[in-house]
Amino acid sequence: MSGASLRGKALVADVDAAGAGPSFWWLGQQGFIVRAAGTVMYMDAYLADNAARREPPLLVPADVTNAHIVFGTHDHSDHVDRFAWPGIAAASPDALFVVPDLLLPGLSDELAIPAGRFIGMDDGKSVSVRGVNVTGVASAHEFLDRDGPSGRYPYLGYVVETAGFTVYHAGDTVKYEGLETKLMRWKFDLVFLPINGRDAARYSRNCIGNMTYQEAADLAGALRPGLTVPAHWDMFAANSEDPALFADYMRAKYPSLSTCVPEYGRRTAAGA
Repeated sequence: MSGASLRGKALVADVDAAGAGPSFWWLGQQGFIVRAAGTVMYMDAYLADNAARREPPLLVPADVTNAHIVFGTHDHSDHVDRFAWPGIAAASPDALFVVPDLLLPGLSDELAIPAGRFIGMDDGKSVSVRGVNVTGVASAHEFLDRDGPSGRYPYLGYVVETAGFTVYHAGDTVKYEGLETKLMRWKFDLVFLPINGRDAARYSRNCIGNMTYQEAADLAGALRPGLTVPAHWDMFAANSEDPALFADYMRAKYPSLSTCVPEYGRRTAAGA
């Protein structure tokens, strides 16, 4: 890591000032800013001011003046932030919004963001946008759900490739049969994996789950990325995990692989 933990306009300025090499900044939960080859991507940025948050938002939507692509992995408020997106769209008027295809066109109508600014994705679909190649990968949150009429997936992860740098943002998912096989075609420089897990108590209150920290570590062990970053462990007291357990498990089981427990608003170099 480098530099201080930043918020607001200072954080955006740090993104704009970053050098040529790829870097990322954690916004909390599963939210990241990634800059690579000059393209600035906001992934699952959760900016709504919710009283249940354990960490207040690092940005307000009007701060986000530098977005080229905004990713939402699925239709939960901490991933597709309906509060934030209209403000981001206004502050970054050229930004495009990447979402599961199932969310279109309703999301455009609801948020009053022109439909032409949205790119719908599904499992296995690839598009080239703003100088990067994006591929959708189905996620299982906590089940591998599909829409009955269309067969499309409501929960996705995204593989983003640009200028020799490849990142996988898993969204919310558990491991399922075939996930590793789908992902093995890439050599990842960086992966963001949820580690908050799942249990009966959470499921009974409709809090659907993700990989445990052990499962996330084993996925990283199979993919062998340049850097693995655990996420989705911090924001809500009733749906959290200790990232030190993930880091310790990685060191014990996969000592040759690099892991970084992120800090809010701090620039981290991401290789390549």
